[in-house]
Amino acid sequence: MKQDLTALYDFAQASEREMVALETLLTAHPALAPEAGGQGEYKKCAALTEWLKAQGFTNIERFEAPDSRVESGVRPSIVVTIPGKADDYALWIMAHLDVVAPGERSLWHSDPWTVVEQDGKLIGRGVEDNQQGLVSAAFAALAFLKNGVVPPHTVKLLFMADEEVGSAYGIGWLLKNTALFRKQDLILIPDGGDSKGETIEIAEKNLLWLKVNVQGKQIHASRPDLGKNACLAASDLSLRLHAMEKTFNKTDDLFEPNYSTIEPTMRLANVESVNIIPGDETFYMDCRMLPCYDLDATLAEARRIADEVESEYGVTVRFETPNKSQSPATPTDAPIVERLTAALKETHGITARTIGIGGGTVGAELRRAGFHAAVWSTLDEQAHMPNEYCLIKNIIADAKTLITLMAAE
Repeated sequence: MKQDLTALYDFAQASEREMVALETLLTAHPALAPEAGGQGEYKKCAALTEWLKAQGFTNIERFEAPDSRVESGVRPSIVVTIPGKADDYALWIMAHLDVVAPGERSLWHSDPWTVVEQDGKLIGRGVEDNQQGLVSAAFAALAFLKNGVVPPHTVKLLFMADEEVGSAYGIGWLLKNTALFRKQDLILIPDGGDSKGETIEIAEKNLLWLKVNVQGKQIHASRPDLGKNACLAASDLSLRLHAMEKTFNKTDDLFEPNYSTIEPTMRLANVESVNIIPGDETFYMDCRMLPCYDLDATLAEARRIADEVESEYGVTVRFETPNKSQSPATPTDAPIVERLTAALKETHGITARTIGIGGGTVGAELRRAGFHAAVWSTLDEQAHMPNEYCLIKNIIADAKTLITLMAAE
């Protein structure tokens, strides 16, 4: 296999224009979740499937999670299998099809859904998050196919739905409704990293989204004594909840920042006039807790603080948890971590290090289900940014790393 690596690397290096073309094709099919006003991944998945077939991939399976909110009625994910000489384990490379909305259009210098190539960059929504990982994986596998090289072990590419809005119709649905994964399989998710490609994410902070509703009594602003100011109580409550960082104050240098964060974020509209004291206020808290803290303990402390605010302001506070997830870490000596570390060293001379993150990936879902997963890629962290871009050289470099990983005995 060592002697084949040069030809495989050369294929990736020579495929720059084809990589740009695939990025352009994928970007032209917006894959927005219904929560973002979109119709999901159906058209993008179809375009990708046709591309894969045209390249010669034949073992393509489609999995459809029912979703009545979209016109197609389903949220599709596909698995592409490249059979290996042995099937004692499979190497999974996972990327997601969906993207986030462009956001404020005035901040974009070009059409978000049309790729612009400039100074070695591709600009457009989704080009980095997560199409860079998808394209690198596709061309790494294609290198084996076009050169007639059989990898030592089976390789499986998973291009999944619904990563951006919780994964209920993507990896979550696949874990509940299929038996695709085995405990001995190696799982890599090219959906996070750094500009040097030297960090391997093995852990995520526990995530808790709190929807907080404060019910008071609406009244004219000239007579606050006759009402219960829900806005005032909510403002005080959000500050007190934020201050829980002082209670849950342990640090862990695996993460950056190395402490738990509890931040007030979105606030819903209340009244439509300056001279009305609102009696109904809703806001959200985004809590990213170090793994040493159980989320039930976080919720219990939040409830205790809410009870104090209820007593002081005469209001009622209700909590909902739109998102609540915690997962174990992937061990530093897990095979996927060790083999990826070796591949980075062999391919690029990179000495990798393991980290944790505050953000969320499908890695957490897999770890909760008992699978060891690593998250890695070489990127400029453009996810969700206006004028999102990826570097063409990173697509090529990551494809070469994945080739090394796929070629490992």
